[in-house]
Amino acid sequence: MSFCLPVCTRGSQPCRFQSTFDGLPAGLADAETIFALSSGHGRCGVAVVRVSGPASATALRCMAGLTRSPPPPRTALLRSITDPQSKEVLDRGLVLWFPAPHSFTGEDSVEFHIHGGPAVITAVLQALGSVPGMRPAEAGEFTRRAFVAGKLGLTEVEGLGDLIHAETEAQRRQALRQMSGELGHLYQDWSHRLKRCLAHVEAFIDFSEDELIEDGVLKQVDGSVRDLQAEIEKHLKDERRGERLRGGVQVVIAGATNAGKSSLLNTLCQRPAAIVSPIAGTTRDVVETALDIGGFPVLLSDTAGLRESPDLVEREGVEHADLTLVVVDCSNLPAETTQAAAFLQDHLRTLLPTQEQFLLVLNKTDLLPEEQRQKLDRELRRVSGLPPVCLISCHSNDGLQDFITALHSRVKTLCGDPLSGAPTLTQARHRAHLQQCYAALAQYQQHRNNDLALAAEGVRLALTSLGRITGRVWVEEILDIIFKDFCIGK
Repeated sequence: MSFCLPVCTRGSQPCRFQSTFDGLPAGLADAETIFALSSGHGRCGVAVVRVSGPASATALRCMAGLTRSPPPPRTALLRSITDPQSKEVLDRGLVLWFPAPHSFTGEDSVEFHIHGGPAVITAVLQALGSVPGMRPAEAGEFTRRAFVAGKLGLTEVEGLGDLIHAETEAQRRQALRQMSGELGHLYQDWSHRLKRCLAHVEAFIDFSEDELIEDGVLKQVDGSVRDLQAEIEKHLKDERRGERLRGGVQVVIAGATNAGKSSLLNTLCQRPAAIVSPIAGTTRDVVETALDIGGFPVLLSDTAGLRESPDLVEREGVEHADLTLVVVDCSNLPAETTQAAAFLQDHLRTLLPTQEQFLLVLNKTDLLPEEQRQKLDRELRRVSGLPPVCLISCHSNDGLQDFITALHSRVKTLCGDPLSGAPTLTQARHRAHLQQCYAALAQYQQHRNNDLALAAEGVRLALTSLGRITGRVWVEEILDIIFKDFCIGK
């Protein structure tokens, strides 16, 4: 189906660009044309203004002074950008034409690559607003149109959002992998298998009495449901690695008062993020900062000192931590190094009896004689039953690099390698819907032998839960499978 875009008059020369919308979802061809600054705000060398919708060609004709024929697709042309009302030249830049459906949104689209000064950007946006049928885009509207047009699945949209907000190398890799569709393909495969299961069960309910259904159909469904349950259960047992990587590993610095926790925080941040004082209990609230540890995101929190009397404020952060850095003042250790291990084990049990992920940091090693420090290091290395131990001095930075290496190793283990293995869960909503899907498949197993209608409802609920992740569940697809797989009514 073709239609003509609105007429743009430049001088006395009218023009119409033809645009084909074959294959687009109903309603996209009639959508409003939107525009927005797609590059970052602020002064920059080049800014990109994106236009999408049926009036894109009109904007290109009015503002770039092109002839009746559209420019070659995806080819940059250097043009004067003019105001369609006053004919004033606003800037000189590149224009690119993306005809439907081969664009990000699936619609006709135009990009204006202009100089990044605020005055230039404002003038071009105001000029676009004067073109009939155009309006500023709402937040996320370009990506929403790409989703509606089938250019991106919902998991790919979320991956795109994560890529835009990625602050570390590992986050970038995970987001790019999700945006490429790998996670979406996994869920779509599960959805396709569930659709087939549902189609077979419903066909058996409707037509088994007429002996039009092959024997063994339900046994095939039983096997498929069991296999899916096992795969979903394995997918859910990922120790939340993808979610940790996306949101940041929660690392808490804890320990007795005046052990040097705030000094450690400031050393890692390389700035005075927390008050440092010889007075015990200087830190009264949780101080939190974001760090990049070897490409992995860390949310580092310095708690108030943990004392014998339980304080909810002091312990709240530790209880929800993925990893706890237990800081101990070396001067408080027993003088006899052979007793240090037992002292530290008792210290951990007393302060943090419910925590499991530790990194033990012995601070203020500069206060120890070198011979005693080396003897302590050797003694703790040979003792089993202790978490990894790092001897450091925040005053002299001695041992700091070894500590950061150990911290990076623990954080990497908690997040996993975003490029290896099966794609991992990255969103809490994915986990919730998959848990509902698993429970619904258990409903199928529960009712399989006594009420096939309830069993089928379990499969339908499982399919709906997956559809809430991918954003696509169509009744027509179930019917297509029924008519494809069964010779009904020949």
